[in-house]
Amino acid sequence: MTAGIIAALAFLLLVIFIGVFLLKLVTTLNEVNQSLKSITDDVDVLASQTEKVLASSNSMLKDLNDKVNTIDPVFQAAADLGVSVSELNDSTKNLTGRVKNGGKMGFGTKLMSLAGASIFGNSKKKNKNKK
Repeated sequence: MTAGIIAALAFLLLVIFIGVFLLKLVTTLNEVNQSLKSITDDVDVLASQTEKVLASSNSMLKDLNDKVNTIDPVFQAAADLGVSVSELNDSTKNLTGRVKNGGKMGFGTKLMSLAGASIFGNSKKKNKNKK
């Protein structure tokens, strides 16, 4: 009989400890649930703000693309002008180099010079004949 009472008391203690454990577990789970609810609310707020930021970013990006498309021809014209100035500079250097090298002329330049001399020579003869 004493063994039965001891077993009943041990069972009663076990039930009390399990009850206390379950009460603490319920309290902890309620706190976790409230924290999750708070986190969920924060995530909802962040999601709505993120949507607003994305919408304004899309609008700003479209505006920026429109402005870039507007000024793109200006930059293209500036690039073309730079190429033209560079080619003019190269041509000027080549001409200056020819003049510095003693006036060496290419075949085309010699032909033009001979044609000019023959025309000029013919006009001098005509003028002598008139006098």
